[in-house]
Amino acid sequence: MSDNLRPISITLVAEAKQVKRFTLTQWRIAELALSDQGDNVVNLQLSMTERAAYRFNLTSTTPRLFVRAGFSGQTPKPDAITASQDVAAGWMDGEQQVLEAAMPLAIQVWLESYLARHGEAPMEMRKKKRKGAGRAKDTPTQEQP
Repeated sequence: MSDNLRPISITLVAEAKQVKRFTLTQWRIAELALSDQGDNVVNLQLSMTERAAYRFNLTSTTPRLFVRAGFSGQTPKPDAITASQDVAAGWMDGEQQVLEAAMPLAIQVWLESYLARHGEAPMEMRKKKRKGAGRAKDTPTQEQP
């Protein structure tokens, strides 16, 4: 097993929600387990480009995992998982269902060790549009008679 890939078994449950006169079926994640056994197994793969998002997630009060589960309005079928809120937001922009659950402590430890091995993401610096931009310009000095 590589240091950036873990299989996660996901158990989903449906809950009936009453909204005014309508009954809606809402899906949630009942269990996440570090296992390659079960009906819904997806691989959590860490990426070097998402290290800042992983750190942001880990420093929140309740770190989360996000599961892509097919298109909105359909019965969910998990097909991807991430620890990056940025990736999850991209999925939602594509009209995908995204379910979330608290990150198990074992995944948090694994994620911390990944960041320790590969380092924190470098700080992004704004690039200058052109050479010399942003510097104070020389002002002509007045000559003394």
